[in-house]
Amino acid sequence: MRRVVVTGVGSISALGADTPSFWQALCAGRSAIRLLEGFGANKLTVRVGAQVHGYDPVAHFEVKRLDLLDRFSQFALVAAREALPDAGLTPGAELGAQTAVVLGTGMAGKTTEDEAYNQLYAQGQQRFSPFLIPRSMASAAASQISMELGITGPGLTISTACAASTHAIGLAFGLVRSGVAEMALAGGSEAPFSYASLKAWEAMRVMAPDTCRPFSSDRKGMVLGEGAGLVVLESLERAKARGVRIYGELAGFGMSSDAGHITQPSEDGAARAMEAALRDASLPPEEIGHINAHGTGTASNDLTETQAIHKVFAKHAVKLAISSTKSMHGHALGASGALELIATLLALREGIFPPTANFTSPGDGCDLDYIPNTARRGQAQAALSNSFAFGGLNAVLCVRRWG
Repeated sequence: MRRVVVTGVGSISALGADTPSFWQALCAGRSAIRLLEGFGANKLTVRVGAQVHGYDPVAHFEVKRLDLLDRFSQFALVAAREALPDAGLTPGAELGAQTAVVLGTGMAGKTTEDEAYNQLYAQGQQRFSPFLIPRSMASAAASQISMELGITGPGLTISTACAASTHAIGLAFGLVRSGVAEMALAGGSEAPFSYASLKAWEAMRVMAPDTCRPFSSDRKGMVLGEGAGLVVLESLERAKARGVRIYGELAGFGMSSDAGHITQPSEDGAARAMEAALRDASLPPEEIGHINAHGTGTASNDLTETQAIHKVFAKHAVKLAISSTKSMHGHALGASGALELIATLLALREGIFPPTANFTSPGDGCDLDYIPNTARRGQAQAALSNSFAFGGLNAVLCVRRWG
């Protein structure tokens, strides 16, 4: 089996329009969670979110093309346009059939769907654009990236809620490692901010009214975010032959299913996914120095994840530097895992662990080192990035520091 490395990264999030801005904000411990904009006097109890402010679609796409691009596809393309040249690649023949595109999304073209439903049921409109389906379908972003970049290899979309982009990157990792693809552009994208979507999330009663405080005693729930994250994966041999920068080695991938409750997480399921990632990477738990936690800020997730970490790492658990970057970029659902993997790679490469922002005091049972509020310098040789989704679908990536 071939070793697989990350040679390019791209992102757009509430923390910035590109990865340098994203990383700078993480290091500063700056949370992008604020009052929602664009919903006027709508009666929402959800008042805060991590939106991509100042984003102008026309600055990135021709007006005519926007008829085919939901916001989640736009974000995916913006991130892809950063990741590809970051890896020293250009669109066209260099990619072709030897490259895969694997994307994750939880909600896909929700904004487009909600606008159509409003036109149909509230306004009585009976005719719609022929682009409605190709604009809103879950696979739209993967198709748009393939067409723009000239990628004709495997292309697919994974939809496993909050673990979607971690599953997508893990699958792409397998394609490259096994030789099915020489390279892969993998990650996820999400744009969940629509009135109907927010009302649906309100009904779940898991949303914080103020901000996201993972692992804190006064945590009140999760906060939605939006954006996209993509990475370029390729074999180590190919990367060395091209002489490109390597961000880190993707060493292992683990998955599990809780087979329990549709929304309540399982300590055992989370632990099995982390253990599977470590086995796949052939690493003992003691080699891990950092974890980018799922860390949603809900009462059940944070306690369960902490218990799972204790179960996997035993005495070593107290030595781990643990970040929840959702405290800053929000819970971007199907894009979260990709954003968090990028943060994990940069943490190992730069020797800086991002903090868990908005932290007050530890919650009951939350007794680990969550790097409260201020980034910390430190070196780790390997790290995990955790994603634990509704429905008990768990995915964990293991990365090694390069160089």
